[in-house]
Amino acid sequence: MPKRILVVDDETAFRTMLAEALAEKGYKVDEAATAEEGVEMIRPGRYDLVLHDMQLPGMSGIEAIPLLRERDPLVDVIVMTGHSTRDSALKAMQQGAYDYFTKPFSLKEMEIVIRRVMEKRRLQLEVDNLKQAIQGQGLGRRIIGDSEAMRQVKRMVQRVATLETGVLITGETGTGKELIADTIHALSRRAEKPFIKLNCAAIPESLLESELFGHEKGAFTGASSVKRGKFELAEGGSILLDEIGDMPLHLQPKLLRAVEQKQVERVGGAKPVSFDVRIIAATNQDLHQRVADGEFRSDLYYRLNVASIELPPLRERKDDIPLLAGLFLRQINLRLGTDLASVSSQAMDLLFNYDWPGNVRQFANALERAAIFCEGPSVAFADIERAFRKGPPSSAPVVPAAPQDLPNVPLKQAVNDYEKALIRSALERTAGVQTEAAALLGISPKNLWNKLKKHGLDSAAF
Repeated sequence: MPKRILVVDDETAFRTMLAEALAEKGYKVDEAATAEEGVEMIRPGRYDLVLHDMQLPGMSGIEAIPLLRERDPLVDVIVMTGHSTRDSALKAMQQGAYDYFTKPFSLKEMEIVIRRVMEKRRLQLEVDNLKQAIQGQGLGRRIIGDSEAMRQVKRMVQRVATLETGVLITGETGTGKELIADTIHALSRRAEKPFIKLNCAAIPESLLESELFGHEKGAFTGASSVKRGKFELAEGGSILLDEIGDMPLHLQPKLLRAVEQKQVERVGGAKPVSFDVRIIAATNQDLHQRVADGEFRSDLYYRLNVASIELPPLRERKDDIPLLAGLFLRQINLRLGTDLASVSSQAMDLLFNYDWPGNVRQFANALERAAIFCEGPSVAFADIERAFRKGPPSSAPVVPAAPQDLPNVPLKQAVNDYEKALIRSALERTAGVQTEAAALLGISPKNLWNKLKKHGLDSAAF
């Protein structure tokens, strides 16, 4: 639908010119000659924006703003005036105006601000719809699971979402930590503000500091301009520090300062930059153990672990498997154009008897692989078996036999070859899905990525 704008101005020629110019840009425009007429035209949801002259016969633009917002709290108002003063502009902003322009003004500049208003309104509507969907229907449509473990997770999400405290989300790879973070942000007071995500394990160590904190021009070779870091980009909203357990030890003091003081220093910068951001961290590692091992600072751990949510692995919530299977089948049907009705009882038994080291992510992947080759109306035992490639799997990777005759091979090379064989086996079992392979091997995705480079392996080949 075209966006609707109301132009209120007593100068007929100017009002008509502005309305025609906006109509050419695709907006639906109505006109009013007085503030009283403009107020009468306002209805909830009727207009996205009001362009209002400040100096009018009768009611002034400043007097009209609260009446417009009373009739439609969501409508934005931009005031226009030929006699701008600092005080009048300040009064307009205090009454709730989004911005103001002094006549004559550039139509291009006005259009930029209008687009910004429309984008803000679009995001607000999306947030409102999401909140209504989540709050009106409970979290069941977003966080799937009716087991006691998942009911406890939902209670914790509802409890912490509206608070300003930081949150630490823990759980094995593939349990849905990012989904929980998304839901917390969507239900928070910061929902219409940015939600910036950064995976600490996916960014090379040499670039991580710049990504987090930004850098100044000339801070290092290739820094040709100022770059704002993730904390600055998330201003007013939330940031997800995913795989926080892989944060390099030498960067943790700087992150601790950011968490405690809400300030960062860009690489190469001398002045701190303040920010207002809610911090959500997630990890598949045991941070308490990493603290004990000297690999994670205890003070940073305690600052992040104010409110914690632990996600159960799928093997501890198997009662949720039928619900998850139904959800993923609906998604698969939409994505692939299939019409699969259900999972057969024999296939469901196979799903129940697997330990799912890759958890929900692996479950969705396996069901989609099964659906691709399914020839009947329902996913059968043979389809699931084919998805696993080698029949009903165990939860442990197939370990190749140790070499029996290596008289002339140094120990270092033998260990290297054995490690490569283990990685190949894990990649074969997970069809090249690195996060699942890492879970099978008991290492982090970042560690696996480094080992793939070391051994010259390409996960896409599997």
